[in-house]
Amino acid sequence: MHSMLRPMLATPGTHVPPGDEWVHEVKWDGIRLIGESEQGRTKTRLVTRNGNDATPAWPEIATGPERDVVVDGEVIALNDAGLPDFRVLMDRMHNRDVRRAARFAELIPATYMVFDLLRLDGRLLIEEPWTERRKVLEAVHAEGDLGSWQVPATYDDGRMLHEVTKAQGLEGIVSKRRGSRYRPGERSRDWVKLPHRYRASLVVGGWRPEVGTEGGTERLGALLVGQPTPDGLIYRGRVGSGITGKRAQRLGELLRETARSPFAGPDVDPDGGVPALDAKGTHWVEPLLVVEVETHGSPVAAPSYKGRLRQPSFIGIRDDVSPEDL
Repeated sequence: MHSMLRPMLATPGTHVPPGDEWVHEVKWDGIRLIGESEQGRTKTRLVTRNGNDATPAWPEIATGPERDVVVDGEVIALNDAGLPDFRVLMDRMHNRDVRRAARFAELIPATYMVFDLLRLDGRLLIEEPWTERRKVLEAVHAEGDLGSWQVPATYDDGRMLHEVTKAQGLEGIVSKRRGSRYRPGERSRDWVKLPHRYRASLVVGGWRPEVGTEGGTERLGALLVGQPTPDGLIYRGRVGSGITGKRAQRLGELLRETARSPFAGPDVDPDGGVPALDAKGTHWVEPLLVVEVETHGSPVAAPSYKGRLRQPSFIGIRDDVSPEDL
């Protein structure tokens, strides 16, 4: 995949950055996609964070502008409460069947929220400051050249936005330095994310059978998940809530068992590795699958986070992300 098609990533933060050098945006609870459109081409190419072609899954978005652009944004869909919700998109994001995708587009319409412009009419903009990229993006949108794609508002008052988004039940905010350049594939401190509901993308290292399962018919009941670090896969806990029926079956199909635990041992893990109670009866798997988990307390994605997930629940499989992206 061309390096420009890898999105720039935000660093988890603990507070809203103060000062006029920062601008603030709503953090959308959706799926990050890079959109690449060329003049004369009828379809926009949509690429996930880990480089997968997601174009067939989103026909109403893929019929985007005919102008030469590369944009960064988030695909969202609304739940019954009228709020963006990643869980609403889960069935759509895994689909590649054209007819089924068309039905999904009618039943679960998605919107592409575009927040950055990386190329326009053959001119690369990634070395331009955020303020310049934003100015050009707004101009292109005002001219109607982005079709149905939306360009969400930005805000100067980060504290206000943080309070309002929390009160409205939105996912959080992202704060960006006005002078920041776009760094494809990099996690930068020039962008800071502040979620209200604490979500984490973690790697599956094992699974345990459902309690009460009789021998020979073991059903997946819980996942053992960890956070990739330079020192190895650090154990973060066991996730069972939210894994039922088809979800358990799908997970079982994707996991590849291995003889040894992929988690770092107590000599590396400051929290002691996988406790004996959690390890007992566990089927170890190759650390290849990324899942989304929701938890109480501090976001486990923060580099400074130590400890276990608190009352975690399974949200979904992230096949748009690989362990190397975390």
